[in-house]
Amino acid sequence: MRARTLVSLALASAVAALGLAGCGDAPQELAQKERRYQGKPDSNPWDSDPSASLHTTSKWTKGDKTSWETALKARALNQNEYTRTE
Repeated sequence: MRARTLVSLALASAVAALGLAGCGDAPQELAQKERRYQGKPDSNPWDSDPSASLHTTSKWTKGDKTSWETALKARALNQNEYTRTE
């Protein structure tokens, strides 16, 4: 009887120790000086060359936002299965 109590007490303390082990997580925040983005800044998507990608068939004028938006709308309409089957 006493051995069973010691085993159950040891098992309960092991479960409690494993359960509390997950509570000791240290904060994973960056230091104040490392919070800034250190890479190159992004450019506007319409400033890129339309022939630079091998996977695009749409054409737009480099630097023209409206022609880029028109190319995106045409691409979206081409991906609509309902309009393609009509």
